[in-house]
Amino acid sequence: MADLTATDFGDLIAERIHAEHVSISSRWLDRLRDHLSVEENAIFPTDQLLDHIPSLVREVSAYLRTPGEASVAANTSVMAKARELGQLRYAQQASVHQLHAEYRLLDGILKTFVQEEVERLPVQPPSSEVIEVLRRLSEAVWMLMQVTLDTFVSAYAGTIASHASRLEGFNRMVSHEFRQPLGTLMYALPLLRAEKAGADPGRQEELLAVMERNVLRLTQLMEQLEMLSRLQSNQPSPIDVQRTEVSAVAWEVARQLREMAEGRGVDIVVDEPLPVLLIDRARLELILMNLVSNAVKYSDPAKSRRIVIVETASCDGAGFTCIAVRDNGLGIPSDQVPTVFRRFVRAHAERDSELGVRGSGLGLAIAAECAEAVGGAIRVESQEGEGTTFFIDLPCEPAPTRAA
Repeated sequence: MADLTATDFGDLIAERIHAEHVSISSRWLDRLRDHLSVEENAIFPTDQLLDHIPSLVREVSAYLRTPGEASVAANTSVMAKARELGQLRYAQQASVHQLHAEYRLLDGILKTFVQEEVERLPVQPPSSEVIEVLRRLSEAVWMLMQVTLDTFVSAYAGTIASHASRLEGFNRMVSHEFRQPLGTLMYALPLLRAEKAGADPGRQEELLAVMERNVLRLTQLMEQLEMLSRLQSNQPSPIDVQRTEVSAVAWEVARQLREMAEGRGVDIVVDEPLPVLLIDRARLELILMNLVSNAVKYSDPAKSRRIVIVETASCDGAGFTCIAVRDNGLGIPSDQVPTVFRRFVRAHAERDSELGVRGSGLGLAIAAECAEAVGGAIRVESQEGEGTTFFIDLPCEPAPTRAA
């Protein structure tokens, strides 16, 4: 042991770190519990993240076995682990401060471990050899921290850029949606004042009807935006779970849409029996309202019979049931099917005048987010000219309360 070299000592420490990597990881977690001002399950909230730590410690031990002149940055395995940790930490919404603290504690624990191993040796290695091993450990931890932080910050930068772009698009579309009804109101008000002098009741009634329609349009748009904002809030949204007969909800939706459906010659059919679920009734009604009203609005005027059916459908997922909203309307162009649940996407906007339709493109986005909020999902199948079917997969048991 007297002729122990720095390389031999490095190999010895690497072997010991590899052998004790689980114990070292446990020490790290214990220190983190004491140091970080967050709940314990927020430190490593998933098994994937917790299992990642021993693997990272093993990679540090592997680095110590490399020649002294090799840089830790050249160790692709170590760098890959650091990048993975950055992605995992980003997904768990950690903070830069937390990542700094985690790596500082790891550095301290590894150095303490080396000191403990030195004390166990029957012959002490030269201090220069110990210092070299400690230096290489610190280099490894520092480089790991830099790569983890770079990955973490890059992920957040991408998210911020994406949110900024979406916000710009959102503002542009909202401005567009408000401009038309507001412009109509600004046009109708002076005409109404002018017509008042002429005292033509018929003309005044016509202008009032125009104004009423546009005020209603603005009110509906505001309600949709308010609903979307509430669904997107980071605050948990209350889930009012109750025993709900889906058929009763579907018939209520049909009743509310009867006038619109009759005006377009559309039959709304509720094909019973439909299941009974423990679910948030209000969200279920909102889902069906948006899907059925869309089907009515985009019915095909060229067809002699226009129909919308609410029915059950087969479902592959265990613990789920499926409700289908099927129509024989215009259908969705195949290139637009993947985008229909995005905000402000409208498949037939160019036919608004022909169909007598106006919309904001928020209805399907709201329906999809309501389905997600109750633990379900929506999918769509459509053939242009034939019709569209929306499938709503819903849990048979209540989903855990969470942010929508």
